[in-house]
Amino acid sequence: MASDNPLTRATRARYNRLAPFYDRMEAMNERSAFGKWRQDLWRRVRGPCILEVGVGTGKNMPYYPKDAQVTAIDLSPAMLQRASAKAAQEGYAVDLRLMDAQRLEFPDASFDAVVSTFVFCSVPDAVRGLREVRRVTIPGGQILLLEHMRSPNRAAGFIMDLLNPLVVRIMGANINRRTVQNAIAAGLTIVRVDDLALGGIVKMIEATP
Repeated sequence: MASDNPLTRATRARYNRLAPFYDRMEAMNERSAFGKWRQDLWRRVRGPCILEVGVGTGKNMPYYPKDAQVTAIDLSPAMLQRASAKAAQEGYAVDLRLMDAQRLEFPDASFDAVVSTFVFCSVPDAVRGLREVRRVTIPGGQILLLEHMRSPNRAAGFIMDLLNPLVVRIMGANINRRTVQNAIAAGLTIVRVDDLALGGIVKMIEATP
């Protein structure tokens, strides 16, 4: 069940609205770079019990490790409906659940690994969500995040701050999140951070609880 918070409700409503067009909106990015980054991330994942936070329309499903027990959540019923249709059509084995990343309905230390891709730019309280990720990951387990965030360049970061309210209203995602700092604030131990593109705007973060 999702938190009854105004920001959470607004985020859910945006992604419900975007769901019918979402795959088409991002098709070019998926072909040019996102797909490769997703594949690289999932190659690192150690299971067997894995949680995907923010499954969206199911873009990561083709890269799930074979024989893994994957549970995948999303805040948006419309996104989850599309993920469910994709799983059924392609035969992906995944336990799909409607759930808020800020309030994960799992016991402590439930998963060997937790994965999210381009999600914590949208979670209203990112630190709270990352604390929940930390809570449900086993001690010594693996947390893998593929995220875009605020540019480390001062001028570019300033422009991103100016544009962020408009982008959030249209797309639902914040473009000026400081996700590495948020992960540290949530108590995660950073193992490695790889800069993937755009001068450090896109990063792959590996952490442990």
